[in-house]
Formats: sequence, C-alpha cells, structure tokens
Amino acid sequence: MKTIGLLGGMSWESTVTYYQIVNEVIKKELGGLHSAKVLLYSVDFSEIEKCQAEGDWDKSADILSEAARNLEKAGADFIVICTNTMHKVAPKIQACIGIPIIHIAEATAEVLNQKNITKVALLGTKYTMTQEFYKEKLTEAGISVLIPDDDSVEIVNNVIYNELCLGIISPQSKQKYLGIIEELSKKGAQGVILGCTEIGLLVQQEDTSLPVFDTTQIHATKAARLAIDK
Repeated sequence: MKTIGLLGGMSWESTVTYYQIVNEVIKKELGGLHSAKVLLYSVDFSEIEKCQAEGDWDKSADILSEAARNLEKAGADFIVICTNTMHKVAPKIQACIGIPIIHIAEATAEVLNQKNITKVALLGTKYTMTQEFYKEKLTEAGISVLIPDDDSVEIVNNVIYNELCLGIISPQSKQKYLGIIEELSKKGAQGVILGCTEIGLLVQQEDTSLPVFDTTQIHATKAARLAIDK
C-alpha cells in the first residue's frame, strides 16, 4: 500500500472528511482491519486565507510547497491537496517536489466523463468559479462550465468563508444554494460540481434532482484507490 500525503487544514473541517473517506474506501476494498497509510500536514488556514484575500498567491505557494516537501521527506508516495481553491498554485508546488500531486479537477473531470456529463454547473469560492486555473481542466476534458451570476457568486463565496469554514451549517444558506443550483439547471447544467471541499457539508444529493459531484468524495476516493492500485 502506498502512503498518501494529505496537505490539509483548508479548512480542517473538510480535511476530517478526507481522512474518513480514504479509510472507508480502503476498508471496503481490502476488508478486515485494513486502514490507509496517511501522512497529514495541516496548515494554518488563517495564513492561507490572508494570502488569498491579498492576492499574494506566491506566498501561499511558498507555504504549501514547504508543507509538500515535508510530506515527501516523511515518506508520502503522492500528495492530495485537500482544497479546490489552492490548486491554483498546484503547478508551483509540483515543481518543488519529486512525487505527483493528484489534481482535484482532473479527478472530477474523469468522473464527469464516465457519466457522460458535457455541461456542468460549478460552485466554489469566487476564485475557483471566476478564474481559469480550475475550469480549464474541465474544458480540456471536453466539459463546458456554467457559473452563477455575480450576485450569486458572492453569496456562494460568503457562505463558504463566513459559515462552512467555521463549521456553521445554516438551513437558510442551504436554500440559497439550492436556488442557485436550480437556476443553473435551467441554463442547461446536467450536473453540479461542489467545487469547494466544504460545500458537501451543506448540500447532498438528496437535496436536488440534479446529479451532484462532491469533489471531496471524488478526490479522496481517487487517492485511496491509487494507494492500493485500484
């Protein structure tokens, strides 16, 4: 079994979910008392969020690259960055290490292609929704991407940072999200990507008729199967 390097803490709530899913998949695949070989480096999200807000992506890349180097030194065979947004700096992190990073958007695109989804709604932080670093991975896989209007982008982003990252689950915010998903469905979305690792804490498949693709579930499952070559 390979050792998974989890680069987490962004936020720690979703990193807990990564650890849980990885071990659930390993247990299901191998049975018995098997559990995952995992190394976790959890950063201080306040430092990372400050870099995001100030547009200092180089500094955030330096912080995460140092964490990735430590995971490599400790024996990780590959790295999973437990957040969608910080894949913006994944190329810079990858350049600093000799083990692969499993890209969350590429893993998600694989699942969308398997399900024959060609047009998808994307919810996430404003960075993930409006910048190209994430959407381009989907486009390269032949998938067109729909994002909410400007006001809805702000709603989605504010709920992530002011509620979900603080462990606050609001029924009112869930209804706002479901309304936004419905609008994107009317525009032709065949499914919705929960493109922030915290959104799965708020919205689940049973909440909407539109197929839901939870990136945390997809990414962590991919990591677990890579660890056992399945």
